[in-house]
Amino acid sequence: MAGTVGIGRRGVLAAGALAAVAACAPAPRKADSEKGRKKEDSGQGGEKDKVRTDPVPLERRFTLLGPLSDVHWLGISLGEDSRMSAPGPIDVRVVGVARLEAGTGAAVVAVPQRDFRPGQPARVPKKLAAFLPEGAAWVRSEAFNQEVTGGRYTGEFYVDAGADRVYFDTVDPSVAASTGP
Repeated sequence: MAGTVGIGRRGVLAAGALAAVAACAPAPRKADSEKGRKKEDSGQGGEKDKVRTDPVPLERRFTLLGPLSDVHWLGISLGEDSRMSAPGPIDVRVVGVARLEAGTGAAVVAVPQRDFRPGQPARVPKKLAAFLPEGAAWVRSEAFNQEVTGGRYTGEFYVDAGADRVYFDTVDPSVAASTGP
């Protein structure tokens, strides 16, 4: 056995320490492109509080409204400014205004069971105020709110039937089950 050198006790301890440190390393993360797509689709992508104009994330969540155009909306992270908040998911307020397809506003409001009543949107973010139509005849309905959200999240929807416009203010709107992931 002359000439053969083992790693010895110190070598075994060093190898054990390296293994322990490696076990504490964070798990590999998902691809940045997939994370970015999901973050953007949830309303959190891009610059903070930037007014967005893409209708697809909204159409996937608010399917009852049909195709949307002239869209202006914000995805606002709630509670992330608190230093005392526990780590975990952050609620996202998705709020904005959009044009409905011609005749959709009148059709939505015409359903008697929805019992639409006059109402004005509250807490309109300053960045969106300029996009609200002047003199809008907003109406709202608890029954319609429930139909759109399906009870999966909170949300208020105001419709101007004459102008085919909708104002929405929601928290964590989820994708409707029929639209896929």
